[in-house]
Amino acid sequence: MAAAARPVYLTRRVMFSSGHRYWWKELSAEENRELFGQFASPYNHGHNYVLDVTVSGRQDPRTAMVVNIKTLDAMLQTLVVERFDNKSINDEVPEMEDVPPTLESLIGHIRRTIAPTGWLTLDGKEVRLEALRLEEHPQLWGDWKEESMKLSLTRSYEFAASHRLQVPGMTEEENTALFGKCNNPAGHGHNYVVEVTVTGHVNPKTGMMVDLAELDNRINDLVVDRYDHKNLDVDLPEFKGKVSTSEALAVEIFGRLNGKIPATLEAVRLFETGRSSFEVRADP
Repeated sequence: MAAAARPVYLTRRVMFSSGHRYWWKELSAEENRELFGQFASPYNHGHNYVLDVTVSGRQDPRTAMVVNIKTLDAMLQTLVVERFDNKSINDEVPEMEDVPPTLESLIGHIRRTIAPTGWLTLDGKEVRLEALRLEEHPQLWGDWKEESMKLSLTRSYEFAASHRLQVPGMTEEENTALFGKCNNPAGHGHNYVVEVTVTGHVNPKTGMMVDLAELDNRINDLVVDRYDHKNLDVDLPEFKGKVSTSEALAVEIFGRLNGKIPATLEAVRLFETGRSSFEVRADP
């Protein structure tokens, strides 16, 4: 018996540039700053947004496509790009006039606009919305997963550190055979990138899941400032007598942040290089 056709996941990317502000005219300057913190301003600032929309479906037996990518793109251009591109969100997008124009709010608005039931009808065929990713800038993006109905935010940070991969108790020859150049007695370094993913409830007054300034302060204090320009093996007590692999560092960072930041920690992903990353996730 032939296996049932597997669903195929298709992602289409569109981009738009928009301005917005975190400021309510009916509130005083002091009230706005209390509500929005350092992001409060009566003047617009802008972003080059990048939106990835993932849908799934089975291949059409005639065309072998899930859906015509041109049709999906045309729908996104009409419902998203034309609505937001080169616009002031607060002033020119009617549905957002009374909504804080946060990343969280925009993702929710886009989801309700393109797939209010979780399904899209394109060329007479239904495909399932699987996920949305909206990037505000390369260090901040949000994800919506339709299956779990969960919204998350990811913030990216960088630090530079050095280390030597060396297993205590193994001979120099064994360590060299195991780690190669990474066992260099003088050590070596990386420009690490750590992505911290959090989830939580969105405050309806601010439209924000978490105060980004507070999140940044905590992560800089607990991780970035602790590891930046340090020798992991020499300067950090947590690696004394241990092997300072990126796996071990990712686990350590997760433990240092879990329960100590103003949101629920979902995952920590550590890039050692552009080709190697290591991720630690919260328990389901």
